[in-house]
Amino acid sequence: MSIRQVAILGSTGSIGVNTLDVIRAHPDRFQVVALTAAKQIERLAEQCIEFRPAIAVVADAIGAARLSQLLTDKHIKTQVLFGPEALVTAVTDSACDTVMAAIVGAAGLVPTLAAAQAGKRVLLANKEALVMSGNLFMQAMKAGGGELLPIDSEHNAIFQCLPAQFTKTPAEYLGVEELWLTASGGPFRDIPIADLAAITPEQACAHPNWVMGRKISVDSATMMNKGLEVIEAFWLFGLPLEKIKVLIHPQSVVHSMVRYRDGSVLAQMGQPDMRTPIAFGLAWPQRIDAGVAQLNLTQLAGLSFSEPNFSQFPCLSLAFAAANAGGTAPAVLNAANEIAVAAFLDEGLPYLQIAEVVEGTLNAVPSVSADSLEIILGADAKARQIANDFIRNIKR
Repeated sequence: MSIRQVAILGSTGSIGVNTLDVIRAHPDRFQVVALTAAKQIERLAEQCIEFRPAIAVVADAIGAARLSQLLTDKHIKTQVLFGPEALVTAVTDSACDTVMAAIVGAAGLVPTLAAAQAGKRVLLANKEALVMSGNLFMQAMKAGGGELLPIDSEHNAIFQCLPAQFTKTPAEYLGVEELWLTASGGPFRDIPIADLAAITPEQACAHPNWVMGRKISVDSATMMNKGLEVIEAFWLFGLPLEKIKVLIHPQSVVHSMVRYRDGSVLAQMGQPDMRTPIAFGLAWPQRIDAGVAQLNLTQLAGLSFSEPNFSQFPCLSLAFAAANAGGTAPAVLNAANEIAVAAFLDEGLPYLQIAEVVEGTLNAVPSVSADSLEIILGADAKARQIANDFIRNIKR
């Protein structure tokens, strides 16, 4: 059995930390060859000291100097690089064959595309690669000849529930009729939207089931996260948007389902722990111990499902609208949401204004064909500018 050489883009975030936890338990299967982080220099240094990667990447020169000093003090010979181009270097020059793409936001798009073009096994935990540039990314995967394995728990669940020989042939889909993405509904699923005006970042980040970063926790509360996942599923699995559904499932035990033409529904179940899909992606097609507690069905009080109330979750509605518009609309949606969520977390933008900023930006930036990375990044930049303008006007 050959040892997989793993690069982790975003190693200090929750996905990165969980990936290293799985790798730590299987030193005979995996070797870490590259780690990247933005600002958590001390944590990255600890990871480098433990795993001894060939390359480590941080955001800027100051962080690189700090990391280099910490590693020199411990006689660690990891090469320290910085900046966006160095993220691509971590993929192309580290001798990796597997890339965990876990950088949150648009910053992860370019290195993830580089991994696709280079024919790596891409473990996709970065939504933006498909939300912003779905067609380009899937073309890059095809041209590179690598393997694409979704790590989001919902898409990973669907992947597990599809036929092994599943193809995206529109005429047949091998009997697949619908994909059902489950959603916990976040911390506010039972609170009327009119009562959410005074919600604080701490309340929005207090997810009832999952331990996640602050940005994705807010996206879960607004259900923008689920809207982005719908767009991801469209590109990953090739079914029309009308065949991709969302169901509220508060218990987060069924991670998603596939409905077949013959009436069968296949579901993937498990604990709400990201180490399960991470281990699945790292070892596929084999299965390994993920360090996750076994699911005890006899202790489950019950499983419930309901359709989402789009008026309760306007961000979910906006995501479906952007998905249907196509072109650069999903990139605009994502960019405006990133700006709005950051303003909510850091600058006091009211919670309910997140959706208003996203909607205003979508209306202000016309969608055009997403034919190149330059067009996509241009739409992203324009959307961020307009979203910031909306926020400044709101706060006056």
